[in-house]
Amino acid sequence: MATVTQVSDKAMPASAVRAVRGAIQLDVDEREHVLSSTRELVSCVLKANALTQEDVISIMFTATADVHSEFPAVAARELGLGAVPLMCAREIDIVGAMPLVIRLMAHVNTTLARDQITHIYLRGATALRRDLAQ
Repeated sequence: MATVTQVSDKAMPASAVRAVRGAIQLDVDEREHVLSSTRELVSCVLKANALTQEDVISIMFTATADVHSEFPAVAARELGLGAVPLMCAREIDIVGAMPLVIRLMAHVNTTLARDQITHIYLRGATALRRDLAQ
């Protein structure tokens, strides 16, 4: 005989796909520094938005033209995001733009509303979005 489990009358918040932005400015273009800084950025994005690895749909990384030593996606794989689609691209090389910057845009499933998302800008990259920076 099958049993019936009582279901709560409380509505669960609807999950939606959201984009989370972030950036970090590097001190130097050295492999270990790129990896540790990218791990810091990704970890902060996940923590600030109460996200798990299962919530992450994909992450797009960009790096300024002066970052050559490693792909930022390697750091995300080191954090256990190897099953998540990851892509790296070169940022548009604009005269006077901030150097040594890694940016990300993560697409995630979350119950947070768009205005509840915390975008993360670390170190010198806080100047990119003073309205959002920590």
